[in-house]
Amino acid sequence: MAPPSRNVPRPGRTLLALFVIVAALVGVMFWQGQKTPKLALDLAGGTTVTLSAEPTKPGAKIGEGEMGQALNIMRERVNSLGVSEAEVTKQGSNVIVVQVPGKGQERVAKLVGTTAKLEFRQVLVAEQVGLPKQTSTPTPTPTSTGKTKGGAKPSGSAKPSGSASPSGSASATPKGRALAQALTKETPKPSTSGKASASPKATQSLTPQQLQQLQQQLQQQQQQQTGEDFSGVDPAVKAQFDKLTCTGSDVGQGQTLDANKQAAICARPDPKTHKVDYKFILSPAKISGNQVTKAQALPPDPQNGRMQWTVNLDLNGQATSAFAKFTQQAAALGENNTRNHFAIVLDGTVYSWPGVKEAINSGNAQIEGQFNQADATDLANVLKFGALPLKFKQGSLESVSATLGKDQLTAGLIAGAIGLGLVVLYCLMYYRGLGFVAISSLAIAGIITYESVVLLGKFIDFRMSLAGIAGAIVAVGITADSFVVFFERLRDEVREGRTLRTAVERGWVRARRTIIVADAVSFIAALLLYWFAIGGVKGFAFTLGLTTLIDVVVVFFFTKPLITLLARTKFFGRGHRWSGLDPTTLGVKKRVSARPASTKEA
Repeated sequence: MAPPSRNVPRPGRTLLALFVIVAALVGVMFWQGQKTPKLALDLAGGTTVTLSAEPTKPGAKIGEGEMGQALNIMRERVNSLGVSEAEVTKQGSNVIVVQVPGKGQERVAKLVGTTAKLEFRQVLVAEQVGLPKQTSTPTPTPTSTGKTKGGAKPSGSAKPSGSASPSGSASATPKGRALAQALTKETPKPSTSGKASASPKATQSLTPQQLQQLQQQLQQQQQQQTGEDFSGVDPAVKAQFDKLTCTGSDVGQGQTLDANKQAAICARPDPKTHKVDYKFILSPAKISGNQVTKAQALPPDPQNGRMQWTVNLDLNGQATSAFAKFTQQAAALGENNTRNHFAIVLDGTVYSWPGVKEAINSGNAQIEGQFNQADATDLANVLKFGALPLKFKQGSLESVSATLGKDQLTAGLIAGAIGLGLVVLYCLMYYRGLGFVAISSLAIAGIITYESVVLLGKFIDFRMSLAGIAGAIVAVGITADSFVVFFERLRDEVREGRTLRTAVERGWVRARRTIIVADAVSFIAALLLYWFAIGGVKGFAFTLGLTTLIDVVVVFFFTKPLITLLARTKFFGRGHRWSGLDPTTLGVKKRVSARPASTKEA
């Protein structure tokens, strides 16, 4: 007797493995606390934000190319945030509508419209907001040595919110903040010495040239006490700087800053107190956001000195050279000099302004701003795809009802139930006993599909839409086709007079090639449709591709092993007339020798 073959099918083990996997998926669902699928905008409602584009210059027209670029960037931002079934559509010539499914999505809806214009600028002047104004002109106070007290000593004030340091080469200490100690003290009283100040009468008798010299002298004295150096500052920018209170509309002022001009802007509000600590006069932009090649959110890492969430930036070659040159010049000024610092400006707001200890040649920088994980991730995502070419104004932000979608869902489920009922009825009438195998396979496919949709909703935020449900219903036909191919091959083998055990193995070898090819064509079509489509069509393509893969799993790991087991029973093995394999019904004229199947056939 020939030794047993190693290729003898063991359907019991295959079925047991499949049931273990199905049970494990159920366990993961309960463990994660996700028992139902997440629904898309048309089924669960969500948030809609309307964004109106504004020209970059007064009177300029908004081009189609700029709108198309903005549309693509917004879609990339939505996809990078892991929000599925979101829709970004253009309406008219200057309006983009963003629809995000689910509740509490206002943050995402607003984020996609962020201009994300990033710039690196040198700090020329930094002043703490909210300090008391001086009521009299300060004068030098004589010391015991006869010298003047003052100079450009830095203040010992606390570190401002949003300060940061680039890749270990910049200082985030309070040094160089350009705030003299005199600012935190009471206004000094005028000196009683007649030499220290001029009387009104003496001032009136001065010549214009002498008056100008006196004003310059007083201004220099004031700069020594305040630490402010306005040399080289545009007078118009200085006037704007003096008016800034960094409250109300001042915060974020100048979101369309001219990269070639100086700017007076405020720091980012503290995330906890929502107050602004500093205001600045900044140089023209040294580096722009389009020179950033990579943006990534990094978690806290105390071992490397990173105590909070940061956003890491990589610069291209041109920006790396420019940044190295600037930081080399800034480091030479010393840490106590305000102009030793550079500001990281996003949409007209200073996020951080670290000082420079040494030249930074690596082309790498880190933005710190008391971020939590969501803030750092959002900032990295909007910077990753570049700035929007246009400035967008939020028109409306509203919640979307899912009433209409639920009505359509009910109608779709009724239609799907009718179709599924007809498939089941056909299987029972035509295949009889084999029809129960098809029904069981459809049930297993449905269970695995449900578990997959639920878990994908948990881990990648996949949401089931009406289009996705349509894809699942279409997949019922694809799964039924696989059964038909296998059953017909099996019946052909029985018609040729082979025993059922032999017919199962020979029919499966011939059928599986056809099943794989058919499912491969369906999966490729779904993949291409998902790649090129937008909106709800993506949901249809995703579900269609998912259920096609599940069909392959069910046919290989459930349908075929189950048929192999049933072939060993008397009901199917002897061709009972209700089994669907009755030799008389199939037209079998003669049966091949009933000798045991060879190992090759088995």
